[in-house]
Amino acid sequence: MSVLVIGGTGIDTVVPVPALPIDAADSVQVGPIRDHVAHTGTGVALGLRALGVPVTVVDAIGDDGPGRRIRSAFAELGVPLRAAVAPAGTRRAVNLMVPDGRRLSFYDARDAPGYRLPPGTYRPLLAGARHAHVSIVDWARHALPDLRGAGLTVSTDLHDWDGRDPYHRDFAAAADVVFVSTAALGRRAAEVAAGLLGGPHTRLVVATAAEAGAYLFDGDGTRHEPAADPGGPIVNTNGAGDAFAAAFLAGWLDGLPAAACLRRGAVAGAYACTRDVGRDGFIDADTLAHRFK
Repeated sequence: MSVLVIGGTGIDTVVPVPALPIDAADSVQVGPIRDHVAHTGTGVALGLRALGVPVTVVDAIGDDGPGRRIRSAFAELGVPLRAAVAPAGTRRAVNLMVPDGRRLSFYDARDAPGYRLPPGTYRPLLAGARHAHVSIVDWARHALPDLRGAGLTVSTDLHDWDGRDPYHRDFAAAADVVFVSTAALGRRAAEVAAGLLGGPHTRLVVATAAEAGAYLFDGDGTRHEPAADPGGPIVNTNGAGDAFAAAFLAGWLDGLPAAACLRRGAVAGAYACTRDVGRDGFIDADTLAHRFK
């Protein structure tokens, strides 16, 4: 049975820059500038695929050049993609990337107010799936009752949620596993995690903290996992959180203890930081097993 990745495909334009912030100027010499089929859903799907987990992607993609590139890339990779036509076009992001791998991302969600993904795009897939990882695109919240009703377990990534914005609440409440960055939470991570664990479905909250590692919150308390040795120079942090989530979920779906899943995530996230964006940026099962200690 496969994992469904709901939402989160798009095109990243990666712009190498010498430093952040950028000094005010009419023009700045940079390069090379490259476009990649990416975004969080793509990253989780490719991370799962690299670990041998069958995966199908469901999304709304524009009937435009970027959308056709996404469809072609998934076909070439052999990853099934069920896509409706997004009325506002394909999601885009421009990521300013400095040499040490840090980034500043400008995200164009292309939201169309009131849009709903046609149920026929995903409902026929539910019987053959065991888990859904749901990106926080607005239309995906309306698919959550179908996913839970079909008996799937659910995960989501709230990214840089501040713990207060109500936009994220539906996703958190429907998920068994919640990923979130500590970027905006800071020292409030444990407090916010406790609130999420009091919800109807949430069993695990995983808070990633970049070079500080990651934290696991569950009914047994809190566990900290230090950042793993990346094994090489850090060149790109795009996709590191997605690689972390994919490796964690692959272990969790195999029934591994949560602590082992946390370590797997740390290893996979660190590995992704040493690779460029794309299909080769995610750790495979053999390499993960070799690095896992």
